[in-house]
Amino acid sequence: MAGLGGNGAVVLKEHLIDKILPGSIAEELELEPGDVLLSVNDHEIEDVFDYQYYTNEEYLTVMIRRKNGEEWELEIEKEFEEDLGITFANGLMDDYKSCHNKCIFCFIDQMPKGMRETLYFKDDDSRLSFLQGNYVTLTNMKEHDLERIIKYKLGPINISVQTTNPELRCQMLNNRFAKDALSKMERLYQAGIPMNGQIVLCKGVNDGRELERTITDLMGYLPVMESVSVVPVGISRFREGLFPLEPFTKEEAESVLKLIHEFQEQCMAAWGRHFVHASDEWYLLAGQELPEEERYDGYLQLENGVGMLRLLKTEFAEALKESQSAFQKAEPGMVTIATGLLAAPTMQELAWEFQNYFPEVKIQVIPVINHFFGELITVSGLLTGQDIIAQLEGRELGKKLLLPCNLLRSGEQIFLDDVTLAQVENALQVKIDIVKSSGQDLVSCLLQN
Repeated sequence: MAGLGGNGAVVLKEHLIDKILPGSIAEELELEPGDVLLSVNDHEIEDVFDYQYYTNEEYLTVMIRRKNGEEWELEIEKEFEEDLGITFANGLMDDYKSCHNKCIFCFIDQMPKGMRETLYFKDDDSRLSFLQGNYVTLTNMKEHDLERIIKYKLGPINISVQTTNPELRCQMLNNRFAKDALSKMERLYQAGIPMNGQIVLCKGVNDGRELERTITDLMGYLPVMESVSVVPVGISRFREGLFPLEPFTKEEAESVLKLIHEFQEQCMAAWGRHFVHASDEWYLLAGQELPEEERYDGYLQLENGVGMLRLLKTEFAEALKESQSAFQKAEPGMVTIATGLLAAPTMQELAWEFQNYFPEVKIQVIPVINHFFGELITVSGLLTGQDIIAQLEGRELGKKLLLPCNLLRSGEQIFLDDVTLAQVENALQVKIDIVKSSGQDLVSCLLQN
């Protein structure tokens, strides 16, 4: 928001321009990196949502301060929703809002000391829900934020619900205002803002009857709330001094799935959608088959690990058939796939399936145990470079090693423990291919060995 300068004058937020897209309106206006956006149609621009909202109009008055200090008032006529072609130094065009909770299940609190600083930042910014799909608790969402979401008709917003029991939510989030955030869901529902919910299930805390209550309450927001995921809490070995949490057993996973399946039947009968979904971990822990593709309602919760393995298997099978119809060939040799304990059985199934089509390719799947965070962490996305090196070093890996892309920091070739991809390649003396999260890409990487 605007603030006061030393002489009492109003100081507007300024937004530094980083790039100008070639052929854009901004290039025609001779704007350059280093110029500063001051306002649009006399409105201060608080963040990227203000910018997108106010620049959608066909007639604009834009205030710019050039690098030399000159201020330009630009009158622009354009097509409705036509982009100006400006990229800002800060993509959000504002500071990120940090989390004010101290959740009993927070994974950041379970990380060891000495890792890079960015890994310890807890965001709870509703704007990142729309931009990046992050899940937010709504506890630090102000009335102004809520009004803007409704005004701009933003959606969907992804909400970390955990429980609809007000007192229990305060306890789980260690925030006395956590119960107030539940009323914000009602406001969003009344305004027709699409929502997705997430329940991080903690044994003996929000499971059993509490889970039943939460799902029942969230069904009241159908169809505006489009889906709800139930994921088991992740427990690392660095929990000293934290709330005591225990992993779920096979029998307990079976009970969770039974409850979810019962609610799915109710939701299908009433709304024609399954609504509540269990993450893949529950099925693997319970030793049950993954649901068929239709049960995932279009994979609305992939980022929460809901249907990720089913989609991978479906895409993989389709890609294999396409490769056969195109008479593709594979070079003989051995390829190694390294992944987390959770996905390893599925990857082994896919390896056998691939070898049925291309027997000249030998595939070994190596499940990597997570010694860094603890053996209870079985997802591939939390594997570290040092664990991969320690468990693969000295082994015959063949022509190349395939690793899933979620092991690396977004946009960079570095693992969670700051070990680089180049360091792993050098230590293992093998070419590494990073596989995107699709079955087609996995088939392509296996064919091109």
